[in-house]
Amino acid sequence: MKTLKHVGKIKNSGSKVLVVFRTLPGESDMALVVQTSPLADAYHNAIIDVVDSDQAQESNEFGEIMFIRSFPDGRPMLQALQADGRLQKVSTSSIIMTPTPNSEIVLAELNVLIAEQRNCTVDDLYTFVKGAPAKAATEKPPVVEKASDAKPQAAANDEVLTDRDLARNYRSQADAMYKEAARLRKQADDLDPPAKKTTKSKETESA
Repeated sequence: MKTLKHVGKIKNSGSKVLVVFRTLPGESDMALVVQTSPLADAYHNAIIDVVDSDQAQESNEFGEIMFIRSFPDGRPMLQALQADGRLQKVSTSSIIMTPTPNSEIVLAELNVLIAEQRNCTVDDLYTFVKGAPAKAATEKPPVVEKASDAKPQAAANDEVLTDRDLARNYRSQADAMYKEAARLRKQADDLDPPAKKTTKSKETESA
Protein backbone atom coordinates (compact mmCIF):
# COMPACT_ATOMS: atom_id res chain seq x y z
CA MET A 1 0.00 0.00 0.00
CA LYS A 2 1.40 3.37 -1.06
CA THR A 3 2.25 5.83 1.70
CA LEU A 4 1.61 9.51 1.01
CA LYS A 5 3.15 12.42 2.89
CA HIS A 6 1.44 15.80 3.36
CA VAL A 7 -2.09 14.33 3.25
CA GLY A 8 -4.53 14.68 6.14
CA LYS A 9 -7.93 15.79 7.36
CA ILE A 10 -9.42 18.19 9.92
CA LYS A 11 -10.34 16.32 13.09
CA ASN A 12 -13.81 17.80 13.70
CA SER A 13 -15.12 18.23 10.17
CA GLY A 14 -13.28 15.44 8.35
CA SER A 15 -12.40 17.89 5.55
CA LYS A 16 -9.47 16.62 3.50
CA VAL A 17 -6.43 18.88 3.49
CA LEU A 18 -2.90 19.01 2.17
CA VAL A 19 -0.41 20.22 4.76
CA VAL A 20 1.64 22.98 3.15
CA PHE A 21 3.89 23.61 6.19
CA ARG A 22 3.78 21.40 9.30
CA THR A 23 4.79 24.23 11.63
CA LEU A 24 5.15 28.00 11.38
CA PRO A 25 7.95 30.28 12.63
CA GLY A 26 7.16 31.25 16.21
CA GLU A 27 4.01 29.11 16.16
CA SER A 28 5.05 25.48 16.23
CA ASP A 29 1.54 24.47 17.30
CA MET A 30 0.08 25.81 14.05
CA ALA A 31 0.26 24.45 10.50
CA LEU A 32 -0.61 25.91 7.11
CA VAL A 33 -3.04 23.78 5.08
CA VAL A 34 -5.23 23.93 1.99
CA GLN A 35 -8.57 22.18 1.72
CA THR A 36 -8.83 20.26 -1.53
CA SER A 37 -12.58 19.79 -2.01
CA PRO A 38 -13.46 23.50 -2.53
CA LEU A 39 -10.86 23.89 -5.29
CA ALA A 40 -11.91 24.12 -8.93
CA ASP A 41 -11.42 20.84 -10.79
CA ALA A 42 -8.37 22.04 -12.72
CA TYR A 43 -6.69 23.25 -9.53
CA HIS A 44 -7.75 20.18 -7.54
CA ASN A 45 -6.41 17.73 -10.12
CA ALA A 46 -3.18 19.66 -10.59
CA ILE A 47 -2.35 19.89 -6.88
CA ILE A 48 -3.19 16.21 -6.31
CA ASP A 49 -0.87 15.25 -9.19
CA VAL A 50 1.89 17.30 -7.57
CA VAL A 51 1.47 15.80 -4.08
CA ASP A 52 1.54 12.32 -5.67
CA SER A 53 4.81 13.10 -7.43
CA ASP A 54 8.16 11.69 -6.31
CA GLN A 55 9.48 15.23 -5.86
CA ALA A 56 6.76 16.09 -3.36
CA GLN A 57 7.05 12.79 -1.52
CA GLU A 58 10.80 13.26 -1.13
CA SER A 59 10.34 16.79 0.20
CA ASN A 60 10.04 17.44 3.92
CA GLU A 61 7.47 20.18 3.36
CA PHE A 62 4.91 20.31 0.55
CA GLY A 63 5.17 24.10 0.47
CA GLU A 64 8.73 23.84 -0.85
CA ILE A 65 7.41 22.14 -3.99
CA MET A 66 4.45 24.50 -4.32
CA PHE A 67 6.91 27.39 -4.57
CA ILE A 68 8.22 26.00 -7.87
CA ARG A 69 5.13 24.37 -9.39
CA SER A 70 2.28 26.07 -11.23
CA PHE A 71 -1.38 25.46 -11.96
CA PRO A 72 -2.51 24.84 -15.56
CA ASP A 73 -3.28 28.56 -15.97
CA GLY A 74 0.36 29.38 -15.21
CA ARG A 75 -0.18 30.79 -11.70
CA PRO A 76 2.41 29.64 -9.13
CA MET A 77 0.59 27.27 -6.78
CA LEU A 78 1.48 28.78 -3.42
CA GLN A 79 1.04 32.36 -4.57
CA ALA A 80 -2.29 31.58 -6.25
CA LEU A 81 -3.73 29.82 -3.21
CA GLN A 82 -2.67 32.69 -0.97
CA ALA A 83 -4.18 35.29 -3.30
CA ASP A 84 -7.43 33.30 -3.48
CA GLY A 85 -7.66 33.00 0.31
CA ARG A 86 -7.30 29.21 0.27
CA LEU A 87 -4.48 28.86 2.80
CA GLN A 88 -5.62 28.18 6.36
CA LYS A 89 -3.72 28.33 9.62
CA VAL A 90 -4.90 25.41 11.77
CA SER A 91 -3.80 23.94 15.09
CA THR A 92 -1.55 20.90 14.62
CA SER A 93 -3.61 19.07 17.24
CA SER A 94 -6.66 19.48 14.97
CA ILE A 95 -5.04 17.85 11.95
CA ILE A 96 -4.96 14.08 11.46
CA MET A 97 -2.38 12.88 8.96
CA THR A 98 -3.52 9.95 6.81
CA PRO A 99 -0.43 8.46 5.11
CA THR A 100 -2.54 5.43 4.17
CA PRO A 101 -6.31 4.78 4.29
CA ASN A 102 -5.78 2.58 7.34
CA SER A 103 -3.30 4.64 9.35
CA GLU A 104 -3.71 7.94 11.16
CA ILE A 105 -1.58 10.14 13.39
CA VAL A 106 -2.24 13.59 14.83
CA LEU A 107 0.11 16.14 13.26
CA ALA A 108 1.20 17.45 16.66
CA GLU A 109 2.37 13.93 17.58
CA LEU A 110 4.06 13.46 14.21
CA ASN A 111 5.96 16.73 14.66
CA VAL A 112 7.30 15.48 18.00
CA LEU A 113 8.55 12.29 16.33
CA ILE A 114 10.17 14.23 13.49
CA ALA A 115 11.85 16.59 15.97
CA GLU A 116 13.26 13.61 17.89
CA GLN A 117 14.66 12.14 14.67
CA ARG A 118 16.33 15.44 13.84
CA ASN A 119 17.57 15.97 17.38
CA CYS A 120 15.85 19.33 17.73
CA THR A 121 12.76 20.83 19.31
CA VAL A 122 9.39 21.16 17.58
CA ASP A 123 9.93 24.94 17.71
CA ASP A 124 12.99 24.50 15.50
CA LEU A 125 11.37 22.37 12.78
CA TYR A 126 10.63 25.39 10.62
CA THR A 127 14.37 26.06 10.27
CA PHE A 128 14.66 22.95 8.07
CA VAL A 129 12.41 24.56 5.44
CA LYS A 130 14.33 25.85 2.42
CA GLY A 131 14.43 29.64 2.49
CA ALA A 132 13.22 29.83 6.10
CA PRO A 133 14.29 32.94 8.05
CA ALA A 134 17.10 32.60 10.56
CA LYS A 135 15.89 31.69 14.03
CA ALA A 136 17.39 34.81 15.61
CA ALA A 137 15.47 37.00 13.17
CA THR A 138 12.16 35.32 13.84
CA GLU A 139 9.72 36.89 16.24
CA LYS A 140 6.34 35.47 17.15
CA PRO A 141 3.73 37.27 15.05
CA PRO A 142 0.67 38.93 16.60
CA VAL A 143 -2.06 36.56 17.73
CA VAL A 144 -4.76 36.28 15.08
CA GLU A 145 -8.02 34.43 15.02
CA LYS A 146 -7.61 30.83 13.90
CA ALA A 147 -8.97 29.98 10.50
CA SER A 148 -12.33 28.23 10.45
CA ASP A 149 -12.41 24.55 9.64
CA ALA A 150 -14.91 25.31 6.90
CA LYS A 151 -13.87 28.65 5.40
CA PRO A 152 -10.35 29.96 4.73
CA GLN A 153 -9.53 33.32 6.30
CA ALA A 154 -7.68 35.80 4.11
CA ALA A 155 -6.66 37.91 7.13
CA ALA A 156 -4.92 34.96 8.74
CA ASN A 157 -3.16 34.21 5.47
CA ASP A 158 -1.65 37.71 5.40
CA GLU A 159 -0.15 37.08 8.83
CA VAL A 160 1.19 33.70 7.82
CA LEU A 161 2.64 34.37 4.39
CA THR A 162 3.38 37.91 3.17
CA ASP A 163 4.55 38.99 -0.28
CA ARG A 164 7.97 39.55 1.25
CA ASP A 165 7.99 35.94 2.50
CA LEU A 166 7.05 34.73 -0.98
CA ALA A 167 9.73 36.88 -2.61
CA ARG A 168 12.37 35.59 -0.19
CA ASN A 169 11.49 32.00 -0.92
CA TYR A 170 11.24 32.57 -4.68
CA ARG A 171 14.77 34.00 -4.64
CA SER A 172 16.01 31.06 -2.59
CA GLN A 173 14.42 28.58 -4.99
CA ALA A 174 15.71 30.50 -8.01
CA ASP A 175 19.25 30.48 -6.62
CA ALA A 176 19.04 26.74 -5.98
CA MET A 177 17.70 26.04 -9.47
CA TYR A 178 20.34 28.27 -11.06
CA LYS A 179 23.13 26.39 -9.28
CA GLU A 180 21.61 23.04 -10.25
CA ALA A 181 21.25 24.14 -13.88
CA ALA A 182 24.88 25.31 -13.95
CA ARG A 183 26.03 21.98 -12.49
CA LEU A 184 24.06 19.97 -15.05
CA ARG A 185 25.30 22.18 -17.90
CA LYS A 186 28.91 21.56 -16.83
CA GLN A 187 28.34 17.80 -16.68
CA ALA A 188 26.78 17.88 -20.14
CA ASP A 189 29.67 19.91 -21.56
CA ASP A 190 32.19 17.51 -19.98
CA LEU A 191 30.45 14.55 -21.63
CA ASP A 192 29.91 16.24 -24.98
CA PRO A 193 31.93 19.45 -25.40
CA PRO A 194 30.02 21.99 -27.49
CA ALA A 195 31.48 22.75 -30.92
CA LYS A 196 33.37 26.00 -31.08
CA LYS A 197 31.68 28.60 -33.24
CA THR A 198 33.74 30.15 -36.02
CA THR A 199 33.11 33.76 -36.88
CA LYS A 200 34.32 35.71 -39.84
CA SER A 201 36.27 38.86 -39.21
CA LYS A 202 34.82 42.16 -40.32
CA GLU A 203 37.60 42.44 -42.90
CA THR A 204 36.69 39.09 -44.43
CA GLU A 205 32.99 39.87 -44.44
CA SER A 206 33.54 43.18 -46.17
CA ALA A 207 35.96 41.71 -48.74
